[in-house]
Amino acid sequence: MTDAQLSRLKWIPAKSWELRAATSMARLWHQQGKRQEAHDLLAPVYSWFTEGFDTADLQDAKTLLEALA
Repeated sequence: MTDAQLSRLKWIPAKSWELRAATSMARLWHQQGKRQEAHDLLAPVYSWFTEGFDTADLQDAKTLLEALA
């Protein structure tokens, strides 16, 4: 395994947790009527991902982003 591959493996869990946190906060803000703020928080985090779109976390984030659009 190369250093780059190893570095990528370390990155994935942190970004996954950040996605979960952003999705939770965006959901709360959406419920409070802060649609634009919610979208502005979640969209950049979601855009970091280039794979794994079949996971529950990314599907949940996508569904929320669609509701915020």
